[in-house]
Amino acid sequence: MDDSISATEPVEREMRPALFKGWRRRCPQCGQGPMMKSYLKVRDTCPVCDEALHHHKADDGPAYLTILIVGHILAPAIIWVYTHYRPEPMVLATGFTIGCVALSLYLLPRLKGAIVAFQWAKRMHGFGGE
Repeated sequence: MDDSISATEPVEREMRPALFKGWRRRCPQCGQGPMMKSYLKVRDTCPVCDEALHHHKADDGPAYLTILIVGHILAPAIIWVYTHYRPEPMVLATGFTIGCVALSLYLLPRLKGAIVAFQWAKRMHGFGGE
């Protein structure tokens, strides 16, 4: 067995477990430590395993994905509710406004965690240790 090859090649990071850990807003390395220190603020390091998390470049990705998902769920739903039940316009607007805000608030931090975990698993933006 040649140790020189294993010493230079980085250990492969599993994508699926990392994304699941990120979705739960946990450290993609250990899965135990919290990734976020507030609603959307990512910690600099994991408090459990000391994995550096400050390298992430999530930027606007989570917001774009949230808009995409919420729009694809609620746009057909609003058309279906309107054509089948014909509610009053204010009832329709109020119900779907609350649904849109609630779904967006639920998805946004989870998608941010998943994007940071994706970057960690692919060794992007400094997560590779170089």
